[in-house]
Amino acid sequence: MDAKARNCLLQHREALEKDIKTSYIMDHMISDGVLTVSEEEKVKNQPTKHQRAAVLIKLILKKDNYSYISFYNALLHEGYKDLAALLHSGIPEISSSSGKDSDGGITSYVRTVLCEGGVPQRPVVFVTRKKLVNAIQQKLFKLNGDPGWVTIYGMAGCGKSVLAAEAVRDHSLLEGCFPGGVHWVSVGKQDKSGLLMKLQNLCSRLDQDESFSQRLPLNIEEAKDRLRILMLRKHPRSLLILDDIWDSWVLKAFDNQCQILLTTRDKSVTDSVMGPKYVVPVESGLGKEKGLEILSLFVNMKKADLPEQAHSIIKECKGSPLVVSLIGALLRDFPNRWEYYLRQLQNKQFKRIRKSSSYDYEALDEAMSISVEMLREDIKDYYTDLSILQKDVKVPTKVLCILWDMETEEVEDILQEFVNKSLLICDRNGKSFRYYLHDLQIDFLTEKNRSQLQDLHKKMITQFQRYYQLHTLSPDQEDCMYWYNFLAYHMASANMHKELCALMFSLDWIKAKTELVGPAHLIHEFVEYRHILDEKDCAVCENFQEFLSLNGHLLGRQPFPNIVQLGLCEPETSEVYQQAKLRAKQEVDNGMLYLEWINKKNIKNLSRLVVRPHTDAVYHACFSEDGQRIASCGADKTLQVFKAETGEKLLEIKAHEDEVLCCAFSTDDKFIATCSVDKKVKIWNSVTGELVHTYDEHSEQVNCCHFTNKSHPLLLATGSSDFFLKLWDLNQKECRNTMFGHTNSVNHCRFSPDDELLASCSADGTLKLWDVRSANERKSINMKQFFLNSEDPQDEIEVIVKCCSWSADGARIMVAAKNKIFLFDIYTSGLLAEIHTGHHSTIQYCDFSPQNHLALVALSQYCVELWNIDSCAKVADCRGHLSWVHGAMFSPDGSSFLTSSDDQTIRVWETKKVCKSSAIVLKQDVDVVFQENEVMVLAVDSGKHLQLINGKTGQVDYLTEAQVSCCCLSPHLQYVAFGDEDGAIQAEPGMPLVQ
Repeated sequence: MDAKARNCLLQHREALEKDIKTSYIMDHMISDGVLTVSEEEKVKNQPTKHQRAAVLIKLILKKDNYSYISFYNALLHEGYKDLAALLHSGIPEISSSSGKDSDGGITSYVRTVLCEGGVPQRPVVFVTRKKLVNAIQQKLFKLNGDPGWVTIYGMAGCGKSVLAAEAVRDHSLLEGCFPGGVHWVSVGKQDKSGLLMKLQNLCSRLDQDESFSQRLPLNIEEAKDRLRILMLRKHPRSLLILDDIWDSWVLKAFDNQCQILLTTRDKSVTDSVMGPKYVVPVESGLGKEKGLEILSLFVNMKKADLPEQAHSIIKECKGSPLVVSLIGALLRDFPNRWEYYLRQLQNKQFKRIRKSSSYDYEALDEAMSISVEMLREDIKDYYTDLSILQKDVKVPTKVLCILWDMETEEVEDILQEFVNKSLLICDRNGKSFRYYLHDLQIDFLTEKNRSQLQDLHKKMITQFQRYYQLHTLSPDQEDCMYWYNFLAYHMASANMHKELCALMFSLDWIKAKTELVGPAHLIHEFVEYRHILDEKDCAVCENFQEFLSLNGHLLGRQPFPNIVQLGLCEPETSEVYQQAKLRAKQEVDNGMLYLEWINKKNIKNLSRLVVRPHTDAVYHACFSEDGQRIASCGADKTLQVFKAETGEKLLEIKAHEDEVLCCAFSTDDKFIATCSVDKKVKIWNSVTGELVHTYDEHSEQVNCCHFTNKSHPLLLATGSSDFFLKLWDLNQKECRNTMFGHTNSVNHCRFSPDDELLASCSADGTLKLWDVRSANERKSINMKQFFLNSEDPQDEIEVIVKCCSWSADGARIMVAAKNKIFLFDIYTSGLLAEIHTGHHSTIQYCDFSPQNHLALVALSQYCVELWNIDSCAKVADCRGHLSWVHGAMFSPDGSSFLTSSDDQTIRVWETKKVCKSSAIVLKQDVDVVFQENEVMVLAVDSGKHLQLINGKTGQVDYLTEAQVSCCCLSPHLQYVAFGDEDGAIQAEPGMPLVQ
């Protein structure tokens, strides 16, 4: 054994001897051929767990490098990831050709990479499908280290996931193409909240030492950026495997220059993403010979010796590996029932029509029905309990221990019976075993036990409540994340409305959940279960939603803020405030200190109009040139037009075949342009909704569109993920000019006020200015230079330039990238100003006010900010959206602005009202006098004026218009003293201190 490996093992010997159970670990090492049966007996003969571990480690220290690696892999497989991490630095180098092979030719290196990446193990009975595996591997080799997509598609149950896992179980492929590792993500059918949870988990896995960030990303955009950086910096040349993709919009979150292998039932899901694409169809399922091979392995017979009924059974299974496995598992237990099981399949006693699918699943239903009926009577009910599991969710053993009130070993024995019968899948990667069902098996159980589902969910909640009355739910427990993610789901499904309201209207629950995963999923649950929560008290539900909306940006931070103090800042009529005050009173007795705002007023909603024209996220909205109408578009594929004053709907158009990303009014308000993930640009009559033009010359999704500010000639600019900008003349059928120069997606484009220049922003990190007449590039500013650290090479910096906006005079341009705004001089390209909006958010959109000095900034932390671009000071902070804000835009006269959000709403705000509410703030120069029951505060405000505030009533008296710099009150409230900007000090009696 290498000295490095030996020293590492000696260094951590004590921790290993203290924690490990030797029996399962020795099974792996014997399988690898590095431990003998006699050595195993020597270990087993030791009287205590600690002594057994000590002898095993003593044996390993006398062995070679392969023993060290085998021991390391065994720790990973058995859930000792923390202990394996201690040994990781000591893993010896072994050449690719000399690794000891086991388990069908798989090297220790391969097992380690796949285990660390969460790749599922082989099924209980496995037959290789070499032709398909080779086809997948050939496509992966074709990626050649460059970003791209390999898609395995076919009907449900045809073995796509097993094939994907088998394709990467190859030493030369991993070492040559993916030395950075393999990372498996089970995706499934997801909404945006569910996808965010998947992305958060992936980012946590990729950044276990938290070297890039100590908090989870708060929205999908932020998660996408985080994933890009992690894959580029920490895991270069690695493969991301996305299992069971249903929707194309999900892939956009992973469309960030990665190498990706995915499984899906729909090969068109990759149509909307960038990069080379390769497809491997698995449409036919298993061939006859492979089906017979699976049966022969289950019953331990040669294929040629199988009875005649075997051929008929394979035919009835219709090529589904899942169905063949179910029948094979039955025959292993009852080898004389060939004729019986064939007759059961043919009789189709369990009939059900799946109208939602084009596939024939009758064979699966029959096989599942037979398999469940053949279970032992004492474990049938346990399998019925699994009907309430959600698709693509791996459940820790501990959850089922609580559900069944059993010890871990008892539960694992029951579940292993289900696994052996192909009725359940076990994932052995992680700290404990986790179990899940195939989607089709969940469909079967849901249908079969539909009348029992409510009671089954209720049983889950009852058992949870019983267990956690005696124990505390803490983040280090293996079942913790499951309960935080799915407890509300089980309560709602159990029709336990009272319990759901008690949970969701609890500051303790909000604190615990947001501390772990941020506020996004909790906000989603308030929306999803609103119909239940409103039953108790609509106002209470609104209190908590508003609290989450206003404080979401704080609840995602580390260190986590004191939620009781945040609650005390809520209006006194709020249920959140009432709970916080009760908690504060209890904790004060234990020495805690809280601030109580005794003169606070109710929080005012500053938005003038809130409309919900869409059924999904609103990606963009804009005013007409006369300011009378608003057009909006989004994930529901529609274009909506409504009155800016009242929200009255004027038009609703099913505009595209996929998500609509941007829309724009022409300068004469006659037309509206839309662009989409479907790669098309369309022009609509803004009054009648009639389609005027369709342009389809872009080869990837079209991200932005903008009309010239003059109508002669009226031109439209579009920017796409194909890296190109295009100019369109509405009088022509084809593109007028194509602008080349960007090396990544074009995110945004805007014409200058005089229409001489077109500005474009790109994921390549540049802002470019183009001459509109010639379509030639005029200037380029590399934004990466503004984010460089002294030690970072510029090539390794990832900067996505999100958007830009021109000043009204066309002399300056504002650019947004990451969490900063930059202001440039158009003529000199000089940097005029730089505004840092904060560390905990990214800028989604920005817009320059027609008044020139105000900048509107939409942030990922659910809010919109107004900044004075001249003074670089924040003017206002606008909150109210329940999810991230995609866009923000001023009206043509600047008197109002709109915001569009993932929460399906568009809000219209009055600029003056918003600025006024935030304009006057108190500075640190204050003095307070407490006298009997009176509290009087003397303070200097941001206008350097003197205010006298009654602490009980909130009444304010402005005492002087002088430019005050400091102040104080006399003890008996008789005098005020203040210093002014000129250096003079004044003490004045007779102020209206006491009425």
